[in-house]
Amino acid sequence: MHSELAPISARERIEVMDVLRGFALLGILLMNIEAFVGPVFEALGGVNPRFQGADRWVDTAIYVLVQGKFFTLFSLLFGMGFAVMLERANAAGAGGTALYARRLLALLGIGLVHAILIWSGDILLTYALIGFVLLLFFRRTPVSRLPKWGIALYLLPMLLTWGWAIGVTMAQQDPQAAAEMQKGMAEQGKQIAAMAEAERQAYGAGTYLQAVAQRAADTGAMLSFIFFGGGLFLAMFLFGAWFVRSGVIRDTSAHLPLFRHLRNVGLGLGLPLMLWSTWRHPTMSFSEMNLGIALAQSAALLANLLMCMGYFSVIVLAMQQPAWARRLHWLAPAGRMALTNYLMQSVICTAIFYGYGLGYFEQLPRAWQPLFVVVVFALQVMYSRWWLSRYRYGPMEWLWRWLTYRKRPAMRLAPA
Repeated sequence: MHSELAPISARERIEVMDVLRGFALLGILLMNIEAFVGPVFEALGGVNPRFQGADRWVDTAIYVLVQGKFFTLFSLLFGMGFAVMLERANAAGAGGTALYARRLLALLGIGLVHAILIWSGDILLTYALIGFVLLLFFRRTPVSRLPKWGIALYLLPMLLTWGWAIGVTMAQQDPQAAAEMQKGMAEQGKQIAAMAEAERQAYGAGTYLQAVAQRAADTGAMLSFIFFGGGLFLAMFLFGAWFVRSGVIRDTSAHLPLFRHLRNVGLGLGLPLMLWSTWRHPTMSFSEMNLGIALAQSAALLANLLMCMGYFSVIVLAMQQPAWARRLHWLAPAGRMALTNYLMQSVICTAIFYGYGLGYFEQLPRAWQPLFVVVVFALQVMYSRWWLSRYRYGPMEWLWRWLTYRKRPAMRLAPA
């Protein structure tokens, strides 16, 4: 007999996961703010060469400490949520495949609306599409194989980068082939620059309908990157699933040596590696590639994973200390409303910076952007605490559950 599946209750939640989601939301906004204030396609290549002085120092710091570290952390948590949901489905005597497929379809719809109508830097579409790969091919993978698959998939973009670099190097032996390849790469660089300029016109000075049309074009271009970077997302999903299915995240106090090791290796090795990569090649251009660039990009990708695990472990270890646990507990409500808060960040920022809003596009200096992020995030934390003192779920979490379970969940908390 199958017991009826229902949305997870507050008592069943794993608090450290909510705290981590809240922490990740702060990092996500720190990472995304450059792509709200200016063109999305200018924020993709590491340190922006246009910045000077304090703006360049802040941009470099965000690149070293944040960019690439928090989308991986968010992806890790997505994989944890996937495993928790399937575990609950299996415990209830149901396979959970159809249920999770509906959950992904709902996320796909929410992501599409977000990408086209609000902000083209959306990550939800990618999560939903890669989530189907996770569901179809890895839901029954033995626990011991999950990290092995994760490592292999994370290395895939590095192998593609090295294949590209080796191809370029070999082409140098033939002047005609080298010229053709250089022409193709220069054209690719021009296309990216043209996309950035089109964004500048549509988002900085265009109407809402012009912005929607540009977002549609951006979204198509962004989805083309899934063939290169999809392995990174899937790898992090699998690492996250391992943390749940192995029992590590449910009983963190029993696995403190593991988290200390991840913290020490992740930050002790990852940060120097990231600093070296940034020193060696701070800006990743779409119009050039060689063995030196491949080495710097590979170092950055590896550093992103190591530092993500380091940050993750720092939070888990801090949660073992009562004083720090009380402080970090403030992040949990924001984490419980992660989908709502992620979308809210896009609504707030596009309303302030885009031309059809207040029109501050490219007006907020890079050096001041982290302060703006801290203010917005602090307001989100307070709003989340207020909302969840009255309601069971965040607004978008409630909608997502309704679409997933095809049954409207109760929204208001019962009177005390």
